[in-house]
Order: sequence, then C-alpha cells, then structure tokens
Amino acid sequence: MTLSDLPLHSSALVESVQELHANDAIARRLQELGFVKGEDVRLVARGPVGGEPLLVQVGFTRFALRRSEARRILVTAVAAGAVA
Repeated sequence: MTLSDLPLHSSALVESVQELHANDAIARRLQELGFVKGEDVRLVARGPVGGEPLLVQVGFTRFALRRSEARRILVTAVAAGAVA
C-alpha cells in the first residue's frame, strides 16, 4: 500500500520510496526527510479540499505532503496496539 492509501490516524512502516526516473529529486528529498525503510510513519490529518495536503508524522517531525508525493512512499500498515 502507499502512504496516500493509509487510513487517517493509522501507523505504518516505510518499505521504500519509488523513484520514477534516474536522479529523481523528489524521491531523494523524501528519503532525506526521513522516509526510509523501517521508519514509523503516521497519517495525522487530511486537508479540507480534496484531502490534500496530507499531514504525516515521521518520528517527532510532521510534514505536509501532496497526494502525488505520498503515493511514492510504499508502507506496511501496523496493527493498532502492536508493539514494534
């Protein structure tokens, strides 16, 4: 599943960031922001117009992402109450 598909207030683990072409600046920037394999992410909120932007928390930092950016981040959902 992608980060954009994650239900609101759900947690997941990052699997990878999809690169659309060689030297993909957006994919590289997402990785620099902390979207790396094994990192815990949480979908905190969705914007009022078309559900955009998405407010996503990685560690203790929150980011606003476009849906197109969130679709590049592959995640595995974490069951509620599960201890990682």
